[in-house]
Amino acid sequence: MTGPGDAHPARQGRRPWLLAMFAALLAVAFTGFVALGVWQLQRMAWKRDLIARVDARVHAAPVPAPARARWPSVSEASDAYRHVSVAGRFATDKESRTQAVTALGAGYWSMVPLRTDAGDYVLINRGFVPVVGKSTMETKETRAATPPPDGRVVVTGLLRISEPGGGFLRRNDPARQRWYSRDVAAIARSHGLPADRVAPFFIDADRDASSTQWPRGGLTVVKFRDSHLSYAVTWFAMALLTLVAGGFLFASERRLRHDRRR
Repeated sequence: MTGPGDAHPARQGRRPWLLAMFAALLAVAFTGFVALGVWQLQRMAWKRDLIARVDARVHAAPVPAPARARWPSVSEASDAYRHVSVAGRFATDKESRTQAVTALGAGYWSMVPLRTDAGDYVLINRGFVPVVGKSTMETKETRAATPPPDGRVVVTGLLRISEPGGGFLRRNDPARQRWYSRDVAAIARSHGLPADRVAPFFIDADRDASSTQWPRGGLTVVKFRDSHLSYAVTWFAMALLTLVAGGFLFASERRLRHDRRR
């Protein structure tokens, strides 16, 4: 025979401290998941505001590129993709080619400094030039690109922030003029340009619709990933699962306690 004290442990209910620990963990998890979901909704609002602002910049009439006095305040948030214009003369002997992959295939961007009317330098991405066949940027077996025009020009395009370091999982090699990102400071330094007179940004030139020559401008990709809503739904779903788990735990505990009293 067995007495009440000999009942199977599983039928006596869980220890109170263990139940409290589980409840605390579920509460922390629920709070964390909800906080992450709310944060993703806030990020979504920020991202959509950014997309709207950038879209307005891209389609606005060109404004003068920031002058030297404003260079320290130029940033991704306030100036990226702004439609700007700048006047000056190309330093035609200082072209750099940076590796590129576009809708037109693989090739390079033709980057040439423009000496402005104020005596400063702005790096201009004149556009894309594709490679020929299976050649690579290193061999420079590319389609013929028209040289920068002589004389004073006015360039319009989108302001872009410098891309330091490299890209395509490769670091820039200034000594051999092999560029995998549009690193303004490094490119300017490789050509011996005065650092204090080089703008901290470059300009993606607009496409000249009347030209059929290379380089081809106007290929800037303006696209921002916006997956915040799906992330928010995921975190809120996790929060809901913690509630379900908590409900199951306490319902199970009530059944155990009820069975113990029988």
